[in-house]
Amino acid sequence: MRFARNSKILSVAAIAAFTLSACGGGSDEAATGENTDAVIVVDGSEPQNPLIPTSTNEVGGGAILDLVFAGLVSYDAEGAPQNEMAESIETEDAQNYTITLKEGKTFTNGDPVTASSFVDAWNYGAAAKNAQLSSYFFESIAGYDEAAAEGSTVETMSGLTVVDDRTFTVALSQPESDWPLRLGYSAFYPLPEGALADPATFGENPVGNGPYKFAAEGAWQHNQQIELVPNDEYEGPQEAQNAGVTFKIYQNDTTAYQDLISDNLDVLKTIPTSDIKNFKNDLGDRWIESPYAGNQTIAIPYYLENWDGEAGKLRRQALSMAINREEITDVIFNKGRTPAKEFTAPVLDGFSEDLPGSENLEYNPEQAKELWAEAEALEPYDTAEPLTIAYNADKGDHKTWVEAVVNNIKNNLGIEVSGKPYATFKEVRTEATEQTLTGALRSGWQADYPSLANFLGPIYTTGAGSNDAVYENPEFDAKVSEGLAAESVEAGNETMNEAQEMLLEDLPALPLWYQVAQGGWSTDVENVDFGWNGVPLYYAITGK
Repeated sequence: MRFARNSKILSVAAIAAFTLSACGGGSDEAATGENTDAVIVVDGSEPQNPLIPTSTNEVGGGAILDLVFAGLVSYDAEGAPQNEMAESIETEDAQNYTITLKEGKTFTNGDPVTASSFVDAWNYGAAAKNAQLSSYFFESIAGYDEAAAEGSTVETMSGLTVVDDRTFTVALSQPESDWPLRLGYSAFYPLPEGALADPATFGENPVGNGPYKFAAEGAWQHNQQIELVPNDEYEGPQEAQNAGVTFKIYQNDTTAYQDLISDNLDVLKTIPTSDIKNFKNDLGDRWIESPYAGNQTIAIPYYLENWDGEAGKLRRQALSMAINREEITDVIFNKGRTPAKEFTAPVLDGFSEDLPGSENLEYNPEQAKELWAEAEALEPYDTAEPLTIAYNADKGDHKTWVEAVVNNIKNNLGIEVSGKPYATFKEVRTEATEQTLTGALRSGWQADYPSLANFLGPIYTTGAGSNDAVYENPEFDAKVSEGLAAESVEAGNETMNEAQEMLLEDLPALPLWYQVAQGGWSTDVENVDFGWNGVPLYYAITGK
């Protein structure tokens, strides 16, 4: 779900895009004199798993973790890194790092935040025996391959060494100058001593070190709400300006929107598709519309009949060309989305819309028919396995656009295809994780950190925890690794775009459009802003 390089991660143009396109009443200033005693009620979704940082790779759980925990670094509204737990992160060769922690930091149970808090949590996340969804994020560290190998009993990575309570060293398997700037992502959060003795129980009521904490035992009322209150011991750039944040879990966004305009909900992250044409009039100046580092895709697992091998590649290309992205974004989203030209997002440094293979994302129904016919000549389509597109019905209001995509495919290719709704995001994510999907999947990405690499490695490299398509291409894996080891931002971006050329040919997922933050807030709150990744800056919101 969420970095890149140097002190300024996004390009100047990208930062300007965020600032100029954001509308509504958001403020860049810290709250001064507002009602800091207000509890802010916001929309959320039921986390897929117990809240262990290395086992959470979806937005419902991620939003909670990012408030309850603090990593070595965090990111400001524009995506620039800022120290949190780290006093310093030093290297002379971009391969061997010495990390020194700030003094006196504690978890909310009083335990000190030490070097072991990080090292033990990272080792747990990497070890194959623990089957953590975010294990991929540790692959740069020396010894990861031995710990993460299938069936391995190795529980520690050789590249991690605790020097003393406030210092540890990290040896990478190759030089990667931007590695420290990934360290604000939730996979790299620390854990208190004893947390891993019973991870499932800990994950129901996690003890963190961030700006908020669980209100009390039982604060997570499953499928209803999660109550957070400020952590009075936290001192950092994201200090709470309110008396707490309650995530109210809705079964659909339409109900959430009605609560918003009735002032029964303070902040709604995403306006339902059915209300996009009216939300600005409904909310007055209490809305935002701003591009962010996110995209929408349809992932097609390679374990499905009809969708692997050369015939499968041709069918993927045909499917992509049968979708009229421009019409859907104009009509359904009221021009509030931009058709995708590649696999990342335009706000990122290094983005290019003219990559070889981008023509596979253009609407071309005649070419789509020809490609489908080529696939049929190689291997006839098994009509006993008609295509479905899975989507969650609780968040995002996906039904309308999924039906539009379905109609495009039916009309242009003449095949049977249908949407397959799931009641909750948790349910559909569980099937994707367990690789038991019976069709394609409404997918997408909210960046973990603002870099091209984050839209490629965690989603499409072999064995990555978010590789819903179960795509395996050793040449692509090698190219991503080469990009990570590049000596400059520009060189790394060029290599990542070369890796994208492979994706544009193979299409393990079909990029649809780039995401735009379209959210709103009630008359009861102010100082509402959304960050570079489309997430509201919850800690800064105050009451009136």
